Amino acid sequence: TAWRVLQLGGSELDAVERGCGQCEIDQCDGSVGYGGSPDESGETTLDAMIMDGNTMEVGAVADLRHVKNAIGVARKVIEYTKHTLLVGESASLFAVRMGFPYEDLTTQKSLSVYSKWLNQSCQPNYWKNVVPDSSKSCGPYKRPEKVTYKEEQTISQRSVHNHDTIGMVVIGGSGTVASGTSTNGAVHKIPGRVGDSPIAGAGSYADSTAGGAAATGDGDVMMRFLPSYQAVEYMRMGTDPTVACQKVISRIQKYAPKFFGAVICANTTGSYGAACNKIPGFTQFHFMVSSPLLSQPTEQVVDCI
Repeated sequence: TAWRVLQLGGSELDAVERGCGQCEIDQCDGSVGYGGSPDESGETTLDAMIMDGNTMEVGAVADLRHVKNAIGVARKVIEYTKHTLLVGESASLFAVRMGFPYEDLTTQKSLSVYSKWLNQSCQPNYWKNVVPDSSKSCGPYKRPEKVTYKEEQTISQRSVHNHDTIGMVVIGGSGTVASGTSTNGAVHKIPGRVGDSPIAGAGSYADSTAGGAAATGDGDVMMRFLPSYQAVEYMRMGTDPTVACQKVISRIQKYAPKFFGAVICANTTGSYGAACNKIPGFTQFHFMVSSPLLSQPTEQVVDCI
């Protein structure tokens, strides 16, 4: 969809918005758009961002409720406000003023995911150091009278496929770069949680003087390292896109060796690459590429490092 927009003369931003928007409609992987990844209260909320590498403008929404087209709302933040990021119910009110329909994001599927989770004592979840014991029971949790910290595994019992993102980098014919992301975040997240996806430099980054990057995986860990910004800076220094992606992943590995994550990178000449962190059950990363050199969108695979 994104490639077709470019071929029909649309802008790079149009391509990112329409491409990510198609994934929202298709509920890609259950991890993008409505009806997926219910939070602890059973609600699906959305995060998205879009970035213009010419002007360095960013539009983003986080914890967006009741509006399905998150990337479309993010674009309107650029077009109609002087802000960068709008969150929560207020972002939904903005979206409605911009003409987006107010809808229920819950589906039978997300309700069944939620009830199954409740039936298995709310496992897995994202709490630690609380009472009652969050590894055995549902809340409401509170902090204990006396605190004894125990170190949690980054990946705990979570499956590596339980949350993901559509991340996209678009390089126009003249080298103009745009990027974007859209996701419904981590499944069973604590309400109000925002991951890396809508944060500029974390979820994605675009700079028409260097290139663009986008990240996917465990946003709570990855956002601390601004991997997309860092990858673009490596490419600015002349680093090959694949190597730029690898360097970013290995920086995070030092602190969180078991994190689930991957980064895609493309420079202004159209060279591209990707890298991922190797953990059990996740040894390769698949991503899609469209370019004038390819007759159709093509799946690429890299081995994780």
